[in-house]
This record gives sequence, structure tokens and C-alpha cells, in this order.
Amino acid sequence: MKRTYRTEEEKRQLMNRLNRISGQVDGVVKMIQNDRYCDDILTQLSAIDKAIQSLSFVILERHMYSCIQKEVKNGNLEVIDEMMQLFRRFYS
Repeated sequence: MKRTYRTEEEKRQLMNRLNRISGQVDGVVKMIQNDRYCDDILTQLSAIDKAIQSLSFVILERHMYSCIQKEVKNGNLEVIDEMMQLFRRFYS
């Protein structure tokens, strides 16, 4: 199993983002339970989507500048295929 080691500061920042997203999702659950207007719910879902995309970009950027860069320097070009699969998941 591959692992990415993160500093405590990186973990704290990622967890803060995830906790905010979790709070947003909990808010949407309450909105649905309280029969809120569809437009309001969709607006919140759009905000959640953007927050997830932003978090994904942060993790992807870190992955490219650490994990991928290290593997390429060590001659492991298979990680380029790994990155292409990731991009296909994000953009398909």
C-alpha cells in the first residue's frame, strides 16, 4: 500500500477544509429536512462542489510536487500513467 506522509500542519489544513465541507453537507441535510427552497439547496450544493474541487486541487498539486516528482527522479515513469488515470477521473 502506497502512503503519503504529511506534516502535522498539512494534516491540520486538510482536516479544517474537510470539517468545513462536512458542516456544509450537514447544513444541506437540515435544509432538506426543513423543506427549504430547491434553489437555496442547489446553491449550497454548488458551494460544496467548489470546496471539494478546491481540496482536490490542493492534494493533487502536493502529489505532483512531491510524490510524482520523487518517482520520476528515481526513474519510475509509470507514475505518469497513474497521473493520466487521475486526470481522466477528474475530467471525464
